[in-house]
Formats: sequence, C-alpha cells, structure tokens
Amino acid sequence: MSWIKTVPFESATGKLKKLYDRVTGPGGNVDNIMMAHSLRPHSMEGHMAMYKAVLHHSGNRIPKWFLETLGVWVSSLNSCCYCVEHHFAGLQRLLGDAARGDAIRVAIEARDLANAPLDAAQVAAMIYARKLTETPGEMVEADVEALRAAGWGDGEILEINQVCAYFCYANRTVLGLGCSTKGDVLGLSPNNSDNPDDWGHR
Repeated sequence: MSWIKTVPFESATGKLKKLYDRVTGPGGNVDNIMMAHSLRPHSMEGHMAMYKAVLHHSGNRIPKWFLETLGVWVSSLNSCCYCVEHHFAGLQRLLGDAARGDAIRVAIEARDLANAPLDAAQVAAMIYARKLTETPGEMVEADVEALRAAGWGDGEILEINQVCAYFCYANRTVLGLGCSTKGDVLGLSPNNSDNPDDWGHR
C-alpha cells in the first residue's frame, strides 16, 4: 500500500471518513494515492480539489483523453509506474480505441513521439511537457510561443501546464511514499465534470 501508516476505510472517522466517502469507487475502494494522505486529511482534500480541477472539470477545453495522455507521459518520464498504470487505463477508456491507445503507450515508453498517433499540436504539447518535467529551470518564453505556433490558445496552454505540474506532484507523492497499485481498481476517475464537488470514482 505505502511505506507510512494509513487508515483503512473501515476505521476512518470524522473528516477522514467524510473524505473517504467522497472519493470511493466500487465496493468502498479508495485508491492508495488518496489513502496515503489519511494521516493528514486536509492534504487529501487539497490533492483531490487540484486533481478534479486539472483533469475532470467542464471548464477545460482539451479532450480528457489527451489530458490523460499527458499524464501518462509525465508519469513515465518520472518513472512512476503507479500513475502510468492508473491513467493509461483511464486513457484507454476515454479514447475508446485500444489499438491507438496501445500505440501511444509504445511511443511513450520508447520516448519516440515521431511515431505516436498524435497530431502536430499534440506532439508540441508533449515536447513542452517533457522539458517542464525534466528541466523546469530551463523553460523560456519560446517554449510557450511554440505551443501557440502549434495552434494552442493560452487557456489551453495553461491546461497543458497544469496537467504537467499536477502529475509531477502526484508522482512524487507516490514515489516518495511507496504507493503500490495493490487493491486499487485501475482506470476509475471522478467523471462528473459539471460538479467540482463530486469526487466519486467510477
């Protein structure tokens, strides 16, 4: 599960129980990345609010499947297998094209964007995300200008930036606390995008 103590779903009380109830999936399942916050429920609350806003909010304009693709890419660059597996399953579900999803994953694992079944604008976003993940101190205004030149509007650039930033945070949460996928149900997400307070996973 993780390298620190966590509070099981059945033992939760007070605020933690309320938060667990909000993030549960089928059968009362709580993902291990969320359970890792159980000793400090306020940090779980902050994590879920950011996650929902960045990936599952009706105000976003970029298709969810591509936001998930960026998440898988950043997680792979960070060697976070937990997030790769969770979000690749979500990517496949949202994309609805298993062969294309598999080809995207092969390209990600090979670091070969030229052969990814993505359009030029999407590849530009992946290039930006890689630089921001691996060498954030080297980012320059030209990196944003390249996204504009590829056809992304500034609001969409913000979405790309925030997905990358969120996954770097989530990856470090998982890797630093030793979260495993044991007991998790892969690919679930809070898909009621019109209600930011609905965190239920299904």
